[in-house]
Amino acid sequence: MQREKFSSRLGFLLISAGCAIGIGNVWRFPYITGQYGGAAFVLIYLFFLVILGLPIMVMEFSVGRASQKSAARSFDVLEPKGSKWHLYKYGAMLGNYMLMMFYTTVGGWMLIYFVKMAGGEFVGKTPEEVGGIFNGMLGDPLLMMIWMVIVVVIGFSVCSMGLQNGVEKITKAMMSCLLLIMVVLVVRSVTLPGAGEGLRFYLMPDFGKMADQGITTVVSAAMGQAFFTLSLGIGAMAIFGSYIGKDRSLTGESVSITLLDTFVALMAGLIIFPACSAFGVDSAQGPGLVFVTLPNIFNEMPGGRVFGALFFVFMSFAALSTIIAVFENIVSFGMDLWGWTRKKTVAVNFVAIILLSIPCVLGYNLWSGFVPLGAGSAVLDLEDFIVSNNLLPLGSLVYLLFCTSRYGWGWKNFLTEADTGNGVKFPKWSRIYVSYILPIIVLILFVQGYWDKIFKALFMR
Repeated sequence: MQREKFSSRLGFLLISAGCAIGIGNVWRFPYITGQYGGAAFVLIYLFFLVILGLPIMVMEFSVGRASQKSAARSFDVLEPKGSKWHLYKYGAMLGNYMLMMFYTTVGGWMLIYFVKMAGGEFVGKTPEEVGGIFNGMLGDPLLMMIWMVIVVVIGFSVCSMGLQNGVEKITKAMMSCLLLIMVVLVVRSVTLPGAGEGLRFYLMPDFGKMADQGITTVVSAAMGQAFFTLSLGIGAMAIFGSYIGKDRSLTGESVSITLLDTFVALMAGLIIFPACSAFGVDSAQGPGLVFVTLPNIFNEMPGGRVFGALFFVFMSFAALSTIIAVFENIVSFGMDLWGWTRKKTVAVNFVAIILLSIPCVLGYNLWSGFVPLGAGSAVLDLEDFIVSNNLLPLGSLVYLLFCTSRYGWGWKNFLTEADTGNGVKFPKWSRIYVSYILPIIVLILFVQGYWDKIFKALFMR
């Protein structure tokens, strides 16, 4: 069966960027930037994005393009005879399914908030009442279940239409709207009276603020964010490598996608920090920033209901672009592994993803007594920990070793594939760095995740 291809380079770039651009950019990035000192944190984050994220992205794309398969079959095609690299297909598949076990619920939250904001539910509410609306949503399993199912229906409907007619066409339109809405919101936010203080915090590095948090803490948070923002290690990018031709070098394409991903994260900060300072709100409020703090800000802003609705459309598009991209990967697993048709794979996975998403929905209400990572945690936190702190770093390590080790696909094969086509070439001088130093950094991040989540919780009470 002939493998489908993207109809345009722009389609490939926007879909790959859409996979990388998710809630991590527009929800997590602003609040951790707020917590870790603003502009100084952003600079360190950008540095690690280039030295950590970029090489692994090129490797994932190379494995996908050389094999012309998803992660379900790519290692089988490229590995040396008799080796066991192909066993990682189960890790990659697990990563994609687990990511969707909570992402579908959070995507539902974004849509719920768009409806609430557009319908005027926040108008005239006190900050306490706005907080109550968020808690009320979490406490309503039926409401969250309905919107989670709507998200799954949207995602698989797009995938069922095929790569070019569905995934590519709709993601292109969605990403174009996302970028347009961002520009409108940034212009509104930076022109608010009193926005200057927030802009200074976000754009003028103050390393003193960083020292207050502890330099090692800030550096490790920046490394973690740079690494996790690109969704690397579970074959989510490899699939799009398998859909592109050989006319462009993969390093150049990876740079373009990383720039797009970073642009969206930085723009999210330009929306949030000036608005926070204009209305005297603390930007280091953690995850509640988007769902509790921002509705309060939109309440006080002239035309806030319109801008608030636009903001949550933008958030919904960011979530849906990732969901559609990962669903496409899940669909390609079924097609590559079992030779199923696209329609059959969509039907089977539609049921599977809904069932797998139920624990996350119930984790905030009927199962709220289950606190897997200590007081205040829920099922979502456990699922996120398994993906972000285990499957992504360990999967990235597999791709790194596979592309650099003579026991795997090997450095020469990787370099030939990465450099095929016009554009930026992968630096040959980086071989020692990507073969020996980068795997150690990834392992440190893996251990750090356990230290932060488990050891600190146990020993620093």
